[in-house]
Amino acid sequence: MGEIVGSALVSHVPPLVLPEATRLELNEGRDFSIVEGMHRMRHECIDPLQADTIVVLDTHWFTTFEWVVSAHERRTGKFTSEELPRGNPQMPYDIVGDPQLARLIEAVAAERDDTWVHANDDPYLPIRYATVYLTPFLQGPEKWVSISSCQTAEFSDMVIFGEVLREAIRRSDKRVVIVGSGALSHKFWPLSELRKHESADPAHLISPAHRDADARLIKWLEAGDHAAVLADYPDFRQYAPEARFAHYVIMATARGGAAWTTPGVAYSEYENAAGTGNIHMWFPGS
Repeated sequence: MGEIVGSALVSHVPPLVLPEATRLELNEGRDFSIVEGMHRMRHECIDPLQADTIVVLDTHWFTTFEWVVSAHERRTGKFTSEELPRGNPQMPYDIVGDPQLARLIEAVAAERDDTWVHANDDPYLPIRYATVYLTPFLQGPEKWVSISSCQTAEFSDMVIFGEVLREAIRRSDKRVVIVGSGALSHKFWPLSELRKHESADPAHLISPAHRDADARLIKWLEAGDHAAVLADYPDFRQYAPEARFAHYVIMATARGGAAWTTPGVAYSEYENAAGTGNIHMWFPGS
């Protein structure tokens, strides 16, 4: 029987992979805490688990008709972001996949009539930086699977897919870490203002209301009050969480939904990225 041995919410913003000198220039002489924090998360949290697979809930990979799961034996190549091609062009990646788990997720979904999942191993399927930018920090001997954010999915659909993911992992023989790769509130500054707000200081968030909403959410996460986070979803949506917060809702549902009470441990400061709210948080297994 498989199990979820840990999970995380992580930021994947481009400063992670920028040269240190550039990061210091952007952040008034200090490094972004998300850089060192993600390294610590790997060494302190993931390494001791000896997991088989890392499942990345990718908030930059948008699909429309179904949830899509990467089912490749291996994904390798060079990545240049279409969003910010000057950020880290032609970044190499080499990711061993877990097609067995991907196909099992698809099979579990096929037993239901209220959700649709497609496991895909097309070598030309694009990869996104919400997966790739994590690899210099979190990649180890584990296999990796990426899962899309279905842009037509509503909250109830996210919950259903979280149930499917939980059941597929249970039926497997895998020790799995789930990583929700995305921001909290996620509204950018307009282009004319953007370069004034590249510092990590939360004072540069798009608005005090967005900052306050994130602070309330983080307080609940640190207390393990996932029931409150899920219940607050309709209100938090007005602050434009990345991918409509699918990465958290799926992860939380897979961990037990409103009954999940594991406290989160911050592995970075709460930081701005172009107006959006970002933090790394680790949730131990239970």
